Amino acid sequence: MEYVSAVPVPQPRTRAVIASDASGSRRSLAAGLLLGAAGATVVLLASGQTWAEGRASVGGGSLPLTADGQDVTGLPAALAIVGLAALVAVFAVRGAGRLLVAGLLALSGLGAGLSACLGASDSAALDEKAARSTGDTSATIDALAHTAWPYITAVGGLLILLAGLLALRYGKLWPTMSGRYERDGTPRPRKAARTAPDPDRPEDLWKALDRGEDPTRDV
Repeated sequence: MEYVSAVPVPQPRTRAVIASDASGSRRSLAAGLLLGAAGATVVLLASGQTWAEGRASVGGGSLPLTADGQDVTGLPAALAIVGLAALVAVFAVRGAGRLLVAGLLALSGLGAGLSACLGASDSAALDEKAARSTGDTSATIDALAHTAWPYITAVGGLLILLAGLLALRYGKLWPTMSGRYERDGTPRPRKAARTAPDPDRPEDLWKALDRGEDPTRDV
């Protein structure tokens, strides 16, 4: 009588699919980290640059004034910091928690980009500076001009958004920072406890001495 094994034999195509998934996971992980870190860096740096400039009328002359991204709106920089924290937290959680953190990462990038675009044509920050500098609350800015830095900030927000979308799509395949688990999420096997050498077996005693142990300690 012939017996049929119930254990499925791995097929070459199955191995290829597993290898492809692992490769895709590594690529998406590297891309997500690069996009998130680069996007946050761009937002933080660009927010400190001059976004608008102009001149305020003072007596018979004019006073040049500038406003950086933090003067216009502090939201992009704050959301970039939130995005960085979410990027790190993605690797500290799993399951539904990872999806929530990935969603927060994506929303941080979206908010940073939108707020930067809204601040690209803002003149309120310079008007406030003009009022403080001249002591005239009705003072306004002449020759108002805007730079490209708000749009560069928006590009940084877009990079953070892309990192969040990658985390939403592939985050379930990414490893966690927990040291108790392997990359596939299974617990690491514990090392077997080393038994005391048998005094009746000289070879065990010699092996213990080679390891630097005292074979008579447990005798």
